[in-house]
Amino acid sequence: MDLGAKIYMYCERGQDPAFWAEPLNAVSNTAFLIAALVAAYDYRSQPRESRKPAVALLIGLTSVIGIGSFLFHTYATQWAALADRIPIAVFMVAYFAFVLRQLLGLNWIVVILGLGAFYVSVRYAGGIQCQYGELLPITARAGARCFNGTVGYLPAFLALLGSAAALAFHPAGRAIALASAVFFVSMTFRTLDLELCELSRFGGHLSGSHFVWHILNGLTLYILLRAAVRHGDASPARKEPGVLQV
Repeated sequence: MDLGAKIYMYCERGQDPAFWAEPLNAVSNTAFLIAALVAAYDYRSQPRESRKPAVALLIGLTSVIGIGSFLFHTYATQWAALADRIPIAVFMVAYFAFVLRQLLGLNWIVVILGLGAFYVSVRYAGGIQCQYGELLPITARAGARCFNGTVGYLPAFLALLGSAAALAFHPAGRAIALASAVFFVSMTFRTLDLELCELSRFGGHLSGSHFVWHILNGLTLYILLRAAVRHGDASPARKEPGVLQV
């Protein structure tokens, strides 16, 4: 792999190798930093005995996601793509582990098996290739990248839905369900980035819709972090059902 090779994937960049070829995609990553800062404030506002180190780690990962994505949408190279993808993957696995262990109270053997299945599903989904006209013809501009590559996030979306269902009687359940809904809208904007390219302009510059994916993902992560901050020390759902609240 040539780590310095340029990657052209999004409407806003087109074939422009310049650092600021994706201003909206780059600046919109502040959504992750804002989410992390507000979640950190919420975390510090909790009683000391209620603060879970795992939640602090999730908040830190959210800020790293913002930095990594900014690097990718400015440098647009293979190494920057790794800086973008790795923190996202780590967050997904870490939050799923938090749900399984802390919120559902499952034993470590079940948690490890669940994480293994989740990892395999993410790897499989990320490698799915499509032919022209399959699944959604309106995403044909992305070529073999199914749903413009968004299909790779389908396991995360399904994991959120499953977690919300499993936590239906846990205080965090409603928040995770809300995060699932926001994430679905977010995935839609990511999918349609190239299809909306010619219809979207900002300051005379083609913009696409990928920047909306960043903004809504920042909101999604904040909702998830808020659930972890406020309800991370609640009794596991399988042991003590609680009142639904966000």
